[in-house]
Amino acid sequence: MTNSTKTKLSDAIKEVAYPLTGASTDYDSLLELIGDAHFVLIGETSHGTHEFYEQRAEITKRLIQEKGFTAVAVEADWPDAYRVNRYINRISKDVTPDEALNGFQRFPTWMWRNIDVVSFVGWLRDYNDALPKNATKVGFYGLDLYSMYSSIEAVLAYLEKVDPEAAKRARDRYSCFENFGEDTQAYGYAANFSLSDSCQKEAVNQLIELQHKMKEYSTVAEDEFFYAEQNARLVKNAEEYYRSMFKGRISSWNLRDRHMAETLDCLVEHLDRQGSRTKVVVWEHNSHLGDARATDMGAAGELNVGQLVRERYADDAILIGFTTYTGTVTAASTWGGVTQLKQVRPALPNSYEALFHDTGMPWFLLDLRQQNQAIKRLETPKLERAIGVIYLPETERVSHYFYARLPEQFDFVIHIDDTKGVQPLDRTPHWEVGEAPETYPFSL
Repeated sequence: MTNSTKTKLSDAIKEVAYPLTGASTDYDSLLELIGDAHFVLIGETSHGTHEFYEQRAEITKRLIQEKGFTAVAVEADWPDAYRVNRYINRISKDVTPDEALNGFQRFPTWMWRNIDVVSFVGWLRDYNDALPKNATKVGFYGLDLYSMYSSIEAVLAYLEKVDPEAAKRARDRYSCFENFGEDTQAYGYAANFSLSDSCQKEAVNQLIELQHKMKEYSTVAEDEFFYAEQNARLVKNAEEYYRSMFKGRISSWNLRDRHMAETLDCLVEHLDRQGSRTKVVVWEHNSHLGDARATDMGAAGELNVGQLVRERYADDAILIGFTTYTGTVTAASTWGGVTQLKQVRPALPNSYEALFHDTGMPWFLLDLRQQNQAIKRLETPKLERAIGVIYLPETERVSHYFYARLPEQFDFVIHIDDTKGVQPLDRTPHWEVGEAPETYPFSL
């Protein structure tokens, strides 16, 4: 593509994009275009950017207030997020949003223990408090599956209260995992290579027994039964996931995203039983929420939540992505490594981010469903950046870019040209600018 053609495309985009200025009316057009959809999936191109969290929260607040959305489902573990759910619904002992987020102790803690999430959780609590007595309150839920051992403890704690004999059976089944000291990867390795017996049968049988008791257990507290059932389902799926990690990335990725989509479906079915049809906002990384079929991921055999939700709910689901050109990001250099504030390099040429930068618009919203030449020309595959919890600037092309067809991947994209790293609640001296060694792939 020549420079003149590139300039013309950026000018064409500028003509059809909605500038965002920080005004209260910024998202009026987006809310109108979302219409009556019941699922709004809002992504992020990194797990550590302040503006993505902030703007997702602003859009979500308006969806709750103006469109009747009553559930926020996020890329987080079920028990940790449910602690937040209890807090915003005044059924926990936590007295501040910070305390309610204390369950998030697994790396990367800054994803949910950050200033922007504290502010949003506080808003959710205040919003629920102001509702009329019998109104449906907003809930906060986790879709991910990394909490195998804490989910085991949650199932046991629930059964100890409602059926001590069943709790004993569950403890016997889950004792299969005890030899690994809560090291899920050690379990997966040993089970996959037949160094130890698989606990698959025990995890499946425990979920089946719990489900058979649904009518008996859920008579008094249906929400608490659902919480326990989801934890039992998570243990079953996590057990399979950790074994699949040693069979290749595609297998484990697909298992994880299928679990998140399944959890979303179960959540909606549960909430629908309590009243009118549920509307849900989903917060995850672009790579999980943009339709995988429009990316290199899909070509390699990977699927994701965005694809699965579109396949099931069609036009009732709206997919929104974020992009940025440069700035800073909160990330690490290795899995489990120290939290740092890192410089984000200017986006590579032939990327959507570089093209959007060339418009000269610092913030804008682009409706990718428009029928015009600007959007049609965006269908030609371009590079797209993805920064997870790991950011490796020195190997950025290999570690953080893939090809995508943006108008097929998302319904809308929000571009913020220069962004800042999210501020962790647990700041340390290591939270500073630093470059990473070329040692680890990015993680989403």
